[in-house]
Amino acid sequence: MTLKAILHKAEDGGFWGEVPSLPGGYSQGETIVELQANLREAAQGCLAVLQEEGRSPEPEVEITEPIL
Repeated sequence: MTLKAILHKAEDGGFWGEVPSLPGGYSQGETIVELQANLREAAQGCLAVLQEEGRSPEPEVEITEPIL
């Protein structure tokens, strides 16, 4: 399964990211590599919970041009 993630630079240093199709699919890291590993772990945890509940991830969110 491939899920899309959105990575952000944190104002106070480091990075944070989200997996829009997973409720609670957020994490942070000091580097992009650390963030990616942390997001992967968070996504696996979210998927395990969804599976236990008999649910599926939300449909993929498509990122378009900025609206502002």
